[in-house]
Amino acid sequence: MTPAAEFALPDEAATARLGGALAHAIEAQRVAIAQRGLVVALAGDLGAGKTALVRAMLRALGVGGTVRSPTFTWVEPYVVSNLDFYHFDFYRLADPEAFALAGFREMFGPGKVCLIEWPEKAAGYLPEADLRIELRVDGDGRRAYVATQGELGAACLQRIATEMEAA
Repeated sequence: MTPAAEFALPDEAATARLGGALAHAIEAQRVAIAQRGLVVALAGDLGAGKTALVRAMLRALGVGGTVRSPTFTWVEPYVVSNLDFYHFDFYRLADPEAFALAGFREMFGPGKVCLIEWPEKAAGYLPEADLRIELRVDGDGRRAYVATQGELGAACLQRIATEMEAA
């Protein structure tokens, strides 16, 4: 995956800024996403901030109400304008084949944004990620490493980097 970028997230507000930048990148690429979809893999240890990042992104897109962690349900759906968002958490997925058996494959494709925590738990069944965001604990804060695949991922990262540098 290339290109790549790294962002320091010293506090929760910085993580929220990254979530907002991701939301704006999705809005800017809405037409391309409507045509082919977007897959975002979220990696990192427990407590690294994956769900907080998704929550901040959904809030920036105007989602109100409770934004739940899908740890026990495996997926939480949201609709934003004409795009379907699916927030997956495969931490408790015991066997990657369960992904296929659950019918999740239908949730990927045109007009769909899939945000996947613990993507390695469904290895071999997931489409390739356009963006991979790895969050690591860094002292009292976090550090985000973002890598891309393809033109759509690169366009999203360019928008994210521009916003994060301006902050």
